[in-house]
Amino acid sequence: MSGPLPALRLDAHVHLWDPSAGVYPWLTPDLGPLYDRFTAGQAAFQLAGAGVSRAVLVQAADSAVDTQSMLDVAEAHDWVAGVVGWVNLEDPAGAAQALERWSESPAFCGVRQLVHDDARDDVLDLPAVRGTLKVLAAQDVPLDVPDAFPRQLGGATRAAAAVPDLVVVVDHLAKPPRGTDAFTVWERDLREIARHDNVVAKVSGLELAGQPWTVEAVRPAWDIALDAFGPERLMFGSDWPMTVTGEGYAGTVSVVGSLIAELSSNEQADVWWRTGSRTYHLDLTG
Repeated sequence: MSGPLPALRLDAHVHLWDPSAGVYPWLTPDLGPLYDRFTAGQAAFQLAGAGVSRAVLVQAADSAVDTQSMLDVAEAHDWVAGVVGWVNLEDPAGAAQALERWSESPAFCGVRQLVHDDARDDVLDLPAVRGTLKVLAAQDVPLDVPDAFPRQLGGATRAAAAVPDLVVVVDHLAKPPRGTDAFTVWERDLREIARHDNVVAKVSGLELAGQPWTVEAVRPAWDIALDAFGPERLMFGSDWPMTVTGEGYAGTVSVVGSLIAELSSNEQADVWWRTGSRTYHLDLTG
């Protein structure tokens, strides 16, 4: 039975970037509308228009410049609940130093590296990376893993098993290949990582070029994730501004929000803000 909409809604996955910073090698003119500057003001406008009150900013470059920029935004804007920054996962000592620096900001709440852009399928298995993951676990800093399916989801699963005190956040439900034959393989692999209690997942970044963006089109992936993780280990994220190439921010919130609205009031609160608050140790109330 569905319940009323929670008073607090958190977007656990928002990006800001400026191509002129020169730290986004993946951000090229052929990406069309994404090759632009996306600011805190633009993000705040999108969130407010969709009834979303707070957000977590997530790194979009393996660069300290990107992380510091987000922390500066967090200091200036109350709607920013947290910042997932970057450390070099292959340098445990350097990562520890970076964590000391980033932790000076109360907004810093997690770490991510663009491992999906790494040519090595075993990057999360590397001894140096495992050393850094232990540093993260010791400091209670969660690790986001982007676009994990198909190459990095196995490594993320092994990492979660090898470092059980580390909270692993599977961004974008690992990127389910909706409408393809690989969907059953994705389901198997997602259920495998969900068996580990230290893993949570973001219902974010699910729009795919050439695939419909409707409640019924997204429902199969949603139902699998809900069954595998439960609402207490799922959180909403928009992946804005990636949404500008699809149905836009409001369209993203509308489709995913309709699925969340089918849950009980308590379960809705989990997906909308409590899972994010627990995972990233955010100071939220709802």
